[in-house]
Amino acid sequence: MEYIRLNTTAEIPSAGLGTFLLEPDDAQNAVISAIHNGYTLIDTANAYMNEKAIGRGIKASGKNREDIFLSTKLWPSIYSTAEEAIDETLKRLDTDYVDLLFLHQPIGDYIHAYKAMEKAVKAGKIRSLGLSNFSIDQVREVVAKTEILPSVIQVEAHPYYPQNELKEYLNTIGAKIMSWYPLGHGDASLMNETVFTELASKYHKTSAQVILRWHIQNEFIVIPGSKNPAHIKDNIDLFDFKLTEEEMNRIASLNKNTRYYNKTQSMLEGYLNFKPVFNAQK
Repeated sequence: MEYIRLNTTAEIPSAGLGTFLLEPDDAQNAVISAIHNGYTLIDTANAYMNEKAIGRGIKASGKNREDIFLSTKLWPSIYSTAEEAIDETLKRLDTDYVDLLFLHQPIGDYIHAYKAMEKAVKAGKIRSLGLSNFSIDQVREVVAKTEILPSVIQVEAHPYYPQNELKEYLNTIGAKIMSWYPLGHGDASLMNETVFTELASKYHKTSAQVILRWHIQNEFIVIPGSKNPAHIKDNIDLFDFKLTEEEMNRIASLNKNTRYYNKTQSMLEGYLNFKPVFNAQK
C-alpha cells in the first residue's frame, strides 16, 4: 500500500473500497473481504444507507478501528442540523470518530454544515474534512468563509476527465482529489484504449488496474466499488508495478475534458429535498 499525507498531517491510503449502491448485506461482506485483502480505507455516506453495515463489517473483520481510515458524507437535507447529524452518523458507524467527513453535495446551507464539522474536529469526532462534488469556485468559497482547510475533494476523475484545473488549485491549499467513477463509469471505450491494453500486456495486469495505477501516480485517492471478492482483490493489486513518465504522458493525452455525470440545479434541489430516514437503515 502507498499513502498520501494530507494537509492535516494524517496519512490516507491511496486506494480503498467505495460502497456506493451496495445494499447493507453486500456492503458488510465487501468490507470484510476488502480488509482481509489488505484494504484499510473504507468510504461510505449517509445517503448510501449502509453505514450500519459498514460498522458491522469493520467489527467483524477483526481489524482494530485505529487501523482503518473511515470516510463518510453528510447529506444536504441534514446540513441545517449538522451537529446532531454528525453524532447520529457516528452512532450508525459504531465509532467515536471518523477519519474524514465530507459534505456530499453543494446545495443547502453548506457553510453552516462545514462550520459544524469544524466544531466536531475540535471535539475529536472528525480527523479531516472534505467536500464532495464541489466546483473550484465552491471550494474557494468554503475556504474563504471557514477556518479549517478541506483535506480531500471527492469528484469524478478518470483519464477522460483528469481534473487538471482543480488539481492545480488544490495544490495551493495542500488538498487531494479522491476519484469516483475512476474507471470512467465502466466505459468500454476507455477501458479498450490502446494505451491501456498495451500496458496491461506489458505489466501482466488488467486495463482497470493500469487505470487505477494512473490515478495513484497522479496522487489521486481511488475508491473503486465492488461486492465481488475477486474484483475487490484485483482493485488493490496495484503496488507491484509503476508506470513510466512516458506512459503517464501517453495516458494524459487521452484527456477529453468529458465527464459522465453532469449535475444541474434541478438535480441539486432534488438532493436537498431527498430526506431518507437514515437511522432506519438495516
